[in-house]
Amino acid sequence: MRILPDAQPGVYMSRGGELRGASPVGSEMDGSVCCRSNSAERHPGAQDKMKEDDKKERGAVSERVTLKKEIGLLSACTIIIGNIIGSGIFISPKGVLEHSGSVGLALIVWLLGGGVSTLGSLCYAELGVTIPKSGGDYSYVTEIFGGLIGFLLLWSAVLIMYPTTLAVIALTFSNYVLQPAFPYCPPSYVATRMLSTACILLLTWVNCSSVRWATRIQDVFTVGKLLALGLIIVVGLVQICKGHYEALQPQSAFEFLKPVSVGQVALAFLQASFAFSGWNFLNYVTEEVVEPRRNIPRAIYISIPLVTLVYTLTNIAYFSSMTPEELLASNAVAVTFGEKLLGVFSSIMPISVALSTFGGINGYLFTSSRLCFSGAREGHLPSLLAMIHLKHCTPIPALMLCCTATVVILCIGETHNLINYVSFINYLSYGVTIGGLIYYRWQKPNIYRPVKVNLLVPISYLLFWAFLLGFSLYSEPVVCGIGLVIMLTGVPVYFLGVSWKDKPKCIYHLIASITYMGQKMCFVVFPQIDPLEHDDQSQS
Repeated sequence: MRILPDAQPGVYMSRGGELRGASPVGSEMDGSVCCRSNSAERHPGAQDKMKEDDKKERGAVSERVTLKKEIGLLSACTIIIGNIIGSGIFISPKGVLEHSGSVGLALIVWLLGGGVSTLGSLCYAELGVTIPKSGGDYSYVTEIFGGLIGFLLLWSAVLIMYPTTLAVIALTFSNYVLQPAFPYCPPSYVATRMLSTACILLLTWVNCSSVRWATRIQDVFTVGKLLALGLIIVVGLVQICKGHYEALQPQSAFEFLKPVSVGQVALAFLQASFAFSGWNFLNYVTEEVVEPRRNIPRAIYISIPLVTLVYTLTNIAYFSSMTPEELLASNAVAVTFGEKLLGVFSSIMPISVALSTFGGINGYLFTSSRLCFSGAREGHLPSLLAMIHLKHCTPIPALMLCCTATVVILCIGETHNLINYVSFINYLSYGVTIGGLIYYRWQKPNIYRPVKVNLLVPISYLLFWAFLLGFSLYSEPVVCGIGLVIMLTGVPVYFLGVSWKDKPKCIYHLIASITYMGQKMCFVVFPQIDPLEHDDQSQS
């Protein structure tokens, strides 16, 4: 055993290269709770006293190295709303209109997109309180179907889905911020990438420093983005009251700009689904939610209908001031809207969109890092990613991985192609997870379910899911095929990295050395189980 010279008492480095706590439960790795306070470890008498005094024991919880339960109902709602309302509503209207071919069908797609997201979120509410683990889709699929299927979802999410989404939101942020500096041409490639990278690095530092800072940023910027969309909606309603609603009249709304196939409508749904993606992200931080069995369903029931209403009214506002041709020609829909209607105050729109996307980046970083944390805790990713900072209690290695992957994606992809890849993989993972809910009902019918949705809800979602993916695969076989290939590349990785237990000792020594170095650099340890929390969960 090697004692770290700069570590706190009770924390040591094992021969295998792992930094652990010296409490009796130190060998267990869990995201809920962890080791006793150092004062209790140094003074056995104090520890005995805490066992006798339940109130003092509860007070000691705040001193442990653990993921803190600091997400209440308001913060839970802002995580959902803040992750959904990012860049999608400002860039997807163009893609939805392009594929749907008419204003009327585009609005129907937006409404149905919100309805489908509501069905999915109801299913996730049941899964979130039945399997109360952080990690979302990955944790549920791993619990229901086993390691391989869960790993494939994790692999595609870590490799492309969440880094790509972060990259798209960051690029939207930089494009809107730089728009005033490039009034007559698109912002340069280098400028947008540099600003996007700086934004991601800043927010990664914030998330590494404090969970509370990250959630406060999310609260503030969620309110800001709702105010920005509220401005668009109010101005649009004023236009409608003035009689400017030609594009919304039935005879014009369903006048198709080009012939539309069922496959094109499916692609329109994929574009809309990108704008709605994030409705399941509260499930990634279940272990940090206060009273998750009560607050997760409530947050979902409040947030999804609100976002659907805001999105539909925002698109109506767009069409009250822009013709379909103008919207399709615009690279920044909200900026074009502001230039037409706000006059000298048109600069408000790029600022508002930048604030909105800034909050979206923060939300995606916060939740996607917890996915890496959960994957490492299950043994599907390097154990270093399952560790949290000794003082700040934040998953710094997981956050650094998400940051690095996003910066790499920033340099290699274009926005609209990235959206199609992400939307296809997103819907594929949603369908597998909700299919797992039905299977889990059959597999464990007697397990306690605080929330239990009608069976028609997951069945309806899966019917729509099969339609959407089938026609998307038919219309864009290359894009969807690449998404499937990316996911399936995880199969050999799983068997080599996870299933193969008898690796040469040199590999284990290398992994242990890297883990040790990472722990020294990031000052991180495994979170450990709190006996009190464990007892509470078993009693419930």
